[in-house]
Amino acid sequence: MKLSRYSFLFSGKEKNLHLCYNDLMSEYIVHGRRKLEGKVRISGNKNAALPCLAATLLTDDSIVLENVPLIQDVNVMIRLLCELGSQVTGLGDGMYAVTSDISLTALSPSLVDSVRGSILFAGPLLARGYKVVIPPPGGDVIGLRRLDSHFVGLSALGVECRINEHNNLELTPPARLRGADIFLDEASVTATENCIMAAALAEGTSTIYNAACEPHVQSLCRMLNAMGSEISGIGSNFLTVKGKERLHGCRHRLCFDYMECGSFIGLAACTGSSLTLTDIESESMKPIENGFRKLGVEFEIRENEIYIPSSVSRIISRTYTGVTEKIDDAPWPGFPADLLSIMCVTATQMEGSILIHEKMFESRMFFIDYLIRMGADIILCDPHRAVIRGKTELKGREVISPDVRAGMALVAAALCAEGESVIKNIEQIERGYENLLDKLVNIGADIKRN
Repeated sequence: MKLSRYSFLFSGKEKNLHLCYNDLMSEYIVHGRRKLEGKVRISGNKNAALPCLAATLLTDDSIVLENVPLIQDVNVMIRLLCELGSQVTGLGDGMYAVTSDISLTALSPSLVDSVRGSILFAGPLLARGYKVVIPPPGGDVIGLRRLDSHFVGLSALGVECRINEHNNLELTPPARLRGADIFLDEASVTATENCIMAAALAEGTSTIYNAACEPHVQSLCRMLNAMGSEISGIGSNFLTVKGKERLHGCRHRLCFDYMECGSFIGLAACTGSSLTLTDIESESMKPIENGFRKLGVEFEIRENEIYIPSSVSRIISRTYTGVTEKIDDAPWPGFPADLLSIMCVTATQMEGSILIHEKMFESRMFFIDYLIRMGADIILCDPHRAVIRGKTELKGREVISPDVRAGMALVAAALCAEGESVIKNIEQIERGYENLLDKLVNIGADIKRN
């Protein structure tokens, strides 16, 4: 893997640290057409873990985080914290104790480039008075992922933003950030999280309009309130943050990963399998339930688990006027964009036609070429829209995982396809799914890592 020349600097001091990765050679070998059965424990939310780990920098006290998924993105965030001077101790069973003592150091460019969550260090470091020089962060290659909303919000709090001669963004805070009214031009999850963390130590009160309100944003807000913040409006798109002089330690449990939950619902549906998913939170499932219902997939939501029967209707619904139904993504509580990939695969195994409309990223839908190669009947209308007609018999093929969610969708496709499939670049998948191979094998999947 080529290492970026970009670096992540604090207070202008640079230290060149490099992490050498092995070439991306690992792959899954999958034999499909097997019924799956059993229980799957849904892990903690990756998208909650990253901001909550970054938020530990807001205090020198110890923070204990529970239900943290053991995945590559979390490992990278922990390594970045350690480079900043934090002490991170694994307590077992997904628990970590973090005590921060920020030192003036640079972070490994390769680490920063490997996870988009690295941008989340900006908010707490600026709140603590540190100058930040940051390149565009890494993560999935799914199209243009603009950062403007971050800088609009941080500028409102008094941060001076500029592009330096190395094309890195320099963020310079005043002596103390000042509370402000912030209007985000898009309901960006990470921009909302950065603004919340920065405002938590600002002088005065901040309001954030058009805030993202996904469950993982709510999880961060609850953690900050446990640290002594006063954040109101949690779960809505209008947040009020009363800044504090200092925050203290706390113990916080991350919410469950509803993306992983939705992935296994789709996997059960397209393979005609019966699965029980445990450790879920039912209040976060309504948007996902509505989307799967359009595909003819219904499941039983219990207090802390979901049961997907093998006897789903498997008939794609039509609108009340009798025309083709549509599934499109939207900010929460709309249908999550990250689950559209798995919906595409599920639709290939249902009877009928549906339009999948991905509005946010112009490259996410290109993995559909692999589904077509496997035998799916799909018209890719443009970078954002695909018409899918099922049911089609998929055939095993060699494919490459382009991003974490499309990669999981290709795993689902391989498990319902006839014959052998080879899925390459599986490191992308394992960035977001904890112990995926073990979970699949335990429910009867014929899959191995090569």
